Amino acid sequence: MKIGVYGLGRFGSFWAALLAREFNVIAYNRSADRPLPEGVTRCTIEQLCEVDVLFLCVAISSVESVLTTIGPRLRPGCVVMDTCSVKVYPSELMERLLPSGIHAIATHPMFGPDSGRNGVKGLPMVYAPLRCPQEIVDYWHSVFSEVFELRVLVMTPDEHDREAAFTQGITHVIGRVLGELELKKSSIGTAGYNSLLEIIEQTCNDPMQLFFDLQRYNPHTREMHTKLNDSLEHVMRQLERADTV
Repeated sequence: MKIGVYGLGRFGSFWAALLAREFNVIAYNRSADRPLPEGVTRCTIEQLCEVDVLFLCVAISSVESVLTTIGPRLRPGCVVMDTCSVKVYPSELMERLLPSGIHAIATHPMFGPDSGRNGVKGLPMVYAPLRCPQEIVDYWHSVFSEVFELRVLVMTPDEHDREAAFTQGITHVIGRVLGELELKKSSIGTAGYNSLLEIIEQTCNDPMQLFFDLQRYNPHTREMHTKLNDSLEHVMRQLERADTV
C-alpha cells in the first residue's frame, strides 16, 4: 500500500514522518524547498495521484483549490482523508468535489509537533467516515487505534465542530491573547501561570493562517466568541462593582 501526503508544512511533515514508521509514504509540497521528513520520499503531483491513500495536510482555506486540482486525477478507489481542524467545511468539499469512485474519510488528529513530540499514544483523533466501504473504515480505525495507539473518537463533522469551537477554538483565542501580552517565565510563577505559558507555546507556534482558518471556517465559532466576550465583560463588571463598595 502506498500512502501519499499533500502538504509538508509543520503538521504535514510531522504526520508524514509518523505514517512512515509503518507505511511506504511519498509526499508532495507546492514549494520544493521544504525539507523531507525521515523515511518519506518526495514525489510529483502525478505520482501523488496514483497512491492508494491520500492525506491532505493543507490549510483549511486551501482545501477547495487542492481538491479541485487533484480530484479528477486520482486513481479510482483511492481513499482521501483530510486532517483539518474543522470538519463540516472540508467534509462537504470532499463529498462534492471528489469523483464518485473516490472514497472519503474526515479526520482530525487533535495533536501536532508540540503536543505529540514525546509520542502520540493515547492522544485523541476524531474519525468521521463520509463515503467509504465499511472494510476500509474498519481497517483505518484499527490502524489509528491499534498500530499508532491513538484514542479514536467517532463522531459526525457537526458534532466535532460544535465541541471543538469550545475546546480547541477557544484555546487558540486565549493563547493568541496571552501571546500579545508577551508573558515570560518567572521565578515566582505558579503552576497555573506556567500552564498559561504552555498554552501560548502550543498555539502561537502554529501558523497564523491556522488560527484565522479555525475561527473562520467552524460554523459554531461565532457562538463561542459571543459567549467569551460576554463572560469577560461580566467579570470586568463584577470587578468594577467591587471597587465601588
